[in-house]
Amino acid sequence: MRLGGILGAHRLLEAKVALPTPEHFLDTYDGSEKALHRMFRRIAIAMQVNPSEIEITVYPSDGLARNLLPFYSMNTSEAAGLYFHDPANAAHVSINESQLKEPMGLVATLAHELGHVILLRPGLVDPNEPDMEPLNDLLTVFLGLGVFTANSAFRFEQHATDTTQGWSTRRLGYLSEELFGYALARFALERGEVKPGWASFLSANIAHYFKKSAAWLDSNRVPRLFGDR
Repeated sequence: MRLGGILGAHRLLEAKVALPTPEHFLDTYDGSEKALHRMFRRIAIAMQVNPSEIEITVYPSDGLARNLLPFYSMNTSEAAGLYFHDPANAAHVSINESQLKEPMGLVATLAHELGHVILLRPGLVDPNEPDMEPLNDLLTVFLGLGVFTANSAFRFEQHATDTTQGWSTRRLGYLSEELFGYALARFALERGEVKPGWASFLSANIAHYFKKSAAWLDSNRVPRLFGDR
């Protein structure tokens, strides 16, 4: 596994899986920027990133950042989060204000952007590599944030008023639900987790792909990369 070579297998084996429970997110979330900063700090520490070294800001949902980092893919191609570091190597993460309304998606976005800090800031991965963004999504699974990024990978929403009714879909990240399901199954395999408790927090689609992938890995006796099976 490439990430094992970059960061060390111990990061996966020792990762504490983050879950949408009070145990993991003690602070009350009210959609404010103050709550965003508290959440950012908690996720950064979980991913072993020093939050004091990163500037985090919020930008308006007006499409101004549309062509910068198309991480958030929907019909408006509006980015959910942006990352860059300046020539002095100071790191900056900016979050689309629309993300403040969705705690699950916000955690996924923050985890993704912090992945950029981990991989790009020290130059561990070339930002121009064609698979850099999918690798960054895999990093969130590798470090224990996969429940959030996988559950946020695809959203189907219905809406209705007194006079209208409709639906919409949107995609967050670069991996499909199928690939997230496989990545999580591989994550469990490498850690020797046969029936991990965290799997009960997966959405229906992700849980389906996770179970299907886990069964395939088991039936084909796929060996662990980071130790004997």
